[in-house]
Amino acid sequence: MAPVETELYDLLGVPVDAKDIKKAYKRRAIAEHPDKNPNDPDASQRFQEMVAAYDVLKEPETRAIYDERGLSGLGGGPTSGGPGMDDLFAQFFGGGFGSGGPGFEFDFMGGAPRRTKGQDEVIPYEVTLEDIYNGKHVRMDMERQVECNSCHGSGGKGKAKPKKCVSCDGRGWSISQAPIGPNMYGTSRVRCVECHGKGEKIRAKDACKKCKGVGTVKEKKRQEIFVEKGMADRQRIVLAGAGDQEPGLPPGDVIFALKVHKHAKFERSGNDLLTNVKITLSEALFGFSRILLTHLDGRGIKVTSPPGKIIKPESSIVLRGEGMPKPKIPDQKGDLYVVFEIEMPDAQWLNTVDVKALQALLPPQSAALDPAPEIVDESQYEESDILDVRARSFAAGSNFFDDGFAHQFGGADDDWEDEDEEDEMHGGEPECTTQ
Repeated sequence: MAPVETELYDLLGVPVDAKDIKKAYKRRAIAEHPDKNPNDPDASQRFQEMVAAYDVLKEPETRAIYDERGLSGLGGGPTSGGPGMDDLFAQFFGGGFGSGGPGFEFDFMGGAPRRTKGQDEVIPYEVTLEDIYNGKHVRMDMERQVECNSCHGSGGKGKAKPKKCVSCDGRGWSISQAPIGPNMYGTSRVRCVECHGKGEKIRAKDACKKCKGVGTVKEKKRQEIFVEKGMADRQRIVLAGAGDQEPGLPPGDVIFALKVHKHAKFERSGNDLLTNVKITLSEALFGFSRILLTHLDGRGIKVTSPPGKIIKPESSIVLRGEGMPKPKIPDQKGDLYVVFEIEMPDAQWLNTVDVKALQALLPPQSAALDPAPEIVDESQYEESDILDVRARSFAAGSNFFDDGFAHQFGGADDDWEDEDEEDEMHGGEPECTTQ
């Protein structure tokens, strides 16, 4: 008997009689993963819908129910008056496409998602490598919504009570349809904009004069954040309870997501630093004892090369304990790696010396090839830019990503050994620091 619906099969791109749902899901997950589609704003939603579809079809029991009764048999879908794929996703993962996630709890009997605290606010915060090397203390004035102290968050004056919202009929949400494929639409639940998901609102004539019926007012407050030594790019600093407040709920959090600027001289690699330093040909041959560089805290770093040591181009040294402070233990640091670039003398300098005398002092020129090739062609000497050549070579090999991504997950045709591997597809969040 043919299934009454095929939406979930279509999301995975498989026929209704497919035998190996897991293999089809794996192949689809690689192609649709948000990390592989960074410029597609719908990639995350499409991926989540696909995961929800897989969780139904991978189990024989739920697949049989879906084949027989469709989404309505699973507790959602237009045929039962429910919210469809969004509700289905909520049941499996505790969150939905248009709502849910941190700060929400779901009513699995079909009610609207309810907030357990105010909305969190994520703020990108740009810092320099110097900031995270030395640490940084920042004070700033911030504005947030807090509960109105005149009506205590009710939004009404005196004993006025809110009435059922006409727009959503008191549910706090409405049904929205969005295309999820060719000739295919998914339904999701969106919060009512009139009552902000409460299901009720104060009439205009009964509204509090201070908050105009909203229940919250704006408040300015001075906040402080500490960028700790050794923090990483994309790491988060959390100000718990510093965000907006909704009536009857504790305030949300303000989260600063660090974005570290690229440095002109230093490159970070974990707790280590890398930098390039230019030395003269004389220093490369006879050594040096001087300040090689200025560090991120303004210190001059003096280095003395061992006598009799010839420094070759692109050779490197390591300065122990001169890298980045280690997170949580800033008294300990990684290492600093220095790569030497040797500055060759220019033609003007060559004109000021006795060339023959200099040639006699330097190692002899390379000997002719032995045995000599039978055919010799003379080619024209011409200067070039090797960086440009390497850039073109890198661009030509960029398609390696496709094969590398598939290889990372074991290849398109391999079976997954266990269910834990599926969790790796979802990734993780950077570490958060609460202040």
